[in-house]
Amino acid sequence: MPEQTDRPRTAVVTGSDSGIGRAIAVALAGGGLDVGVTYHADEQGAANTAEEVKAQGATAAVRRLDLRDLPTEAAVIDDLAEELGGIDVLVNCAGTGEATPVMNLDFDAWREVVSVDLDGAFACAQRAARHMIDAGRGGRIINITSVHEHYPKVGAAPYCAAKAGLGALTKVLALELAEHGITVNSVAPGEISTPMTGQDNADPAEQRRPGVPLGRPGHAKEVAAVVAFLATPAAGYVTGASWLVDGGMSQMGPQASAALTGDDWRRV
Repeated sequence: MPEQTDRPRTAVVTGSDSGIGRAIAVALAGGGLDVGVTYHADEQGAANTAEEVKAQGATAAVRRLDLRDLPTEAAVIDDLAEELGGIDVLVNCAGTGEATPVMNLDFDAWREVVSVDLDGAFACAQRAARHMIDAGRGGRIINITSVHEHYPKVGAAPYCAAKAGLGALTKVLALELAEHGITVNSVAPGEISTPMTGQDNADPAEQRRPGVPLGRPGHAKEVAAVVAFLATPAAGYVTGASWLVDGGMSQMGPQASAALTGDDWRRV
């Protein structure tokens, strides 16, 4: 049975034009990996990520990836694997969200979130796994989910459903790909200071979050550090797991519910 005992050489990080994806791409490059960078709309952001990757002494390849156009667009994974000379690590980070109560949610909005966050991750993982199997060197697939892989949020039905589905897909892939030496894990961030949360260039240390045990949002680099570990041979016996990176937020259920004094939580 193959096993990834040598350090990985190449990675593709979807949605790496900013935020968590950019931090992951740079962290992997710092570990010596050449990195495929993808973006949906922010071409300049992807170019900036590529420059940061190159500053680490690694090669960067950039492609546009529109996960609303499936399965056609998943061929971008093949293009990047060809340019980089293979793919040892795939990080599914591209995603989108919605903030609308279910009873007001348009079906097309539902489908767009599920397509990007779940269908897209499936299609990219399938393509990457084929390259890993053919190479016979094992590999790593790491899916960026969310605390909402495990816990619901009012107004985020398609996002929660897609992330929970991706968490389950992670576990199935972990079982099916293990014989090829490919591990599959999810990383589930809580609130992270990124453009997606409206906190571009914000310093997490200066943002007070009383409801989070660590008292602040996370930094994208703190998510990237967990991903970087999972990409190494040292994590070779870790598969099918979900790694929460949330400052303890997910532990606050009974504690937080007891502190609520009104019904504001019922509204978006």
